[in-house]
Amino acid sequence: MTIPRIIGAGLVVIGAGIGIGRIGGSAMDAIARQPDASGKIQTAMLIAAALIEGIGFAALFAVSEN
Repeated sequence: MTIPRIIGAGLVVIGAGIGIGRIGGSAMDAIARQPDASGKIQTAMLIAAALIEGIGFAALFAVSEN
């Protein structure tokens, strides 16, 4: 693996981590404001986090291939 690929892989992991962290924080804030909607908020949070994680994995696989 070359240096630019390693840097790219690191940026992918950092970006996905920041994205999932922001989603979790925003969901906790929304649940604190409206506890009655916690089920809908949690479902939307999990779907968004799964999509971000999937994109992160796809990008890592693309970076690791020759």
